Amino acid sequence: MSSPTLKRWLRPEVYPLFAAVGVAVGICGLQLVRNICINPEVRVSKETRAQGVLENFSEGEKYAEHGLRKFVRNREPEIMPSINSFFTNPKS
Repeated sequence: MSSPTLKRWLRPEVYPLFAAVGVAVGICGLQLVRNICINPEVRVSKETRAQGVLENFSEGEKYAEHGLRKFVRNREPEIMPSINSFFTNPKS
């Protein structure tokens, strides 16, 4: 650990930067794996690429309407609903 580069970058105040970049890279990696493995429009093997344009709307609908989207569809767009309701609906 005598290298000046290591001394510059491995300090405690740089750890949050490493954590933020690590989380961002992890999210990008998960999205990449999700698209390669599940997306009906991505075809990796040579046999499926030769098929051309597929007209399978049900598989595309299943991919687009995933569980998280179904979960938040009918909810109010609030981050902290209890605090919002406390300040907007005071009990006098």
